[in-house]
Amino acid sequence: MRLSSVLALSSALLAGGCAMVHATEGPQPLPPEPPIAAPRDMAFNGTIRLHVDATDTAHKIYTVRESIPVQRPGDLVLLYPQWEAASHADTGMVAPLAGLVASAGGKRLAWRRDAADVFAFHVAVPPGTSTVDVQFQYLSPIGAGKTMAPDVMLVPWNRMVLYPAGWFMRNVMVQPSLALPAGFRTGSALDVAREQEGRIEYRPVSMEELVDAPVLAGRHLRRYALDAEGSRPVFLHVAADRADQLEITPAQLEPYRAAVRQARKLLRSEHYDRFDFLATASDVVAGSGGLEHLESAELNGPPDMFTSADARLLTGDLFAHEYVHSWNGKFRVPADMWTPNLNSIMRDSLLWVYEGQTQFWGNVIAARAGLRTAHQTRDVFAAEAALAQARIGRRWKSLQESTADPRYMAGKPVAWRDWQRREDYYGEGMLLWLDVDMRLRELTGERRGLDDFAAAFFGMRDGSRAPLTYTFADVADTLRRIAPYDWAGFLRERLDAHDDAHLLDGLARAGYRLAYTNEPTAYFRLLEEDGGIADFSYAIGLTVTKAGVARAVAWEGPAFRAGLAPGAQITAVNGQPFSVAALGAAVAATAGSAGTPVVLTFRQDGASTTATLDYRGGLRYPVLERVAGTPDRFEALFRPR
Repeated sequence: MRLSSVLALSSALLAGGCAMVHATEGPQPLPPEPPIAAPRDMAFNGTIRLHVDATDTAHKIYTVRESIPVQRPGDLVLLYPQWEAASHADTGMVAPLAGLVASAGGKRLAWRRDAADVFAFHVAVPPGTSTVDVQFQYLSPIGAGKTMAPDVMLVPWNRMVLYPAGWFMRNVMVQPSLALPAGFRTGSALDVAREQEGRIEYRPVSMEELVDAPVLAGRHLRRYALDAEGSRPVFLHVAADRADQLEITPAQLEPYRAAVRQARKLLRSEHYDRFDFLATASDVVAGSGGLEHLESAELNGPPDMFTSADARLLTGDLFAHEYVHSWNGKFRVPADMWTPNLNSIMRDSLLWVYEGQTQFWGNVIAARAGLRTAHQTRDVFAAEAALAQARIGRRWKSLQESTADPRYMAGKPVAWRDWQRREDYYGEGMLLWLDVDMRLRELTGERRGLDDFAAAFFGMRDGSRAPLTYTFADVADTLRRIAPYDWAGFLRERLDAHDDAHLLDGLARAGYRLAYTNEPTAYFRLLEEDGGIADFSYAIGLTVTKAGVARAVAWEGPAFRAGLAPGAQITAVNGQPFSVAALGAAVAATAGSAGTPVVLTFRQDGASTTATLDYRGGLRYPVLERVAGTPDRFEALFRPR
């Protein structure tokens, strides 16, 4: 600070005046932008008319037109959804919105994007205007995240709509309609009001219901009844690239029907008049996995998703997982995750319940329904246990802390997954709920388990679509009613832990221990094939592609200590050209007192390095072993209800 500045500051302080004094010279920030109106629980007059034209499959363009009733003249703020419930994060992308035009009475209206919030658009509405018309295009991504192809598409309404700021979404009514290519059929939780001339008009719903009810459409689409006899039927809609890929036999379909029955017996209520599974069995529409909704579920997989035994082993829990989310996540919602619109901050502190317990039930129901055998399901638990134990990032980042991951990690690369941790509330959360289940069985002399928690926590308000929120205290209190115990302390000890002291307690109480063999289970091998890797994580701390590229390197593991990092190109193994088989043989040869070390030559950062790995353990793949003299509680857990 210059002397003149010091003197001026000293004079002001000595004078004791109240004038604001700056400690430094230089610019000061402009006043912040006026805040966007917060959502209020009040009536919205009128109904938004929304039409999506999805006929341009060549260019993968959705054309959107809306007519929005004006509530008052002046500045109308329209929001584009930023937060996506299924990703628990602000993963909405406004960049694909293009061509925005606003008008009223045929005259174009001026609009501007909010200077602070790029998902908000200000439209100048003249006095006397009753309706504002907007149109824009949603440009479907060409690669990852592609939703449209010549014969298969999804219509995710949350990417096809602008809605007014200032209201709870549940109070804003929408009349949606959709235009599709000739010959396309659809599946959706929305009820059709009428169809004519290639246009489907749906019954009016609230904005909250609309963004939770995507449409599956396809030229080759078939509907299968999973339970058409009851008052609340369940259907599976499958859209494929070719008609011959839709041949699912009754025997292949039966385990999925059984999964519906098992979930209903477990959860004791339903919150839909009809439930629709919407599956893209396609190599053309990108993506894999699922998305949850209250009255439907999205499933995305390869063409043989429902017809291949290997596909069922790999993804058998996905079907049940997304179905359970109708109860856990959509009906019962963590209080800090529920938001009145899709542009309010979502907090994720209870994802270990939302996703962790759903992951647990997805695998248990898959076993009870015959989507997997009990033995195969134990192999799944073995793989998850090994993965969780290898997450040494627990030293600094607890399971509770990992629930913040979607807020800053979603869609972003993670080079050191075991150290950085990401979304471990799925697998580690599943192990936590296994421990809860087994502890309940111990406390009650095998009379009660997590099934009783599910019935009490989710089996209420049958038929209600209104979300019911819950807190950590609600979870602990429900457990305490089933079996008196310090459940809050039990859960906090595990959620906040920086070691793995209790990580595998559920397996031990179930009568098993995590062990390793030199042969992978069928499930582990399918995981490798699905990821396009050879997985030596539990041996030399490395996963590698067929081309020799290091996909993941275990933090502080043998490969790490030898200098390898993700992206390294392995060129030679023990002096011979790289191949997965050669690397596997070299790792196998490290076993025993006479074992020989692995020597790798690899290129990294433009230089070639040869290093010897400090490892002598041979091949290691996770399995579960029975603990002699203990009850096999997995047998009771996996038994069909």
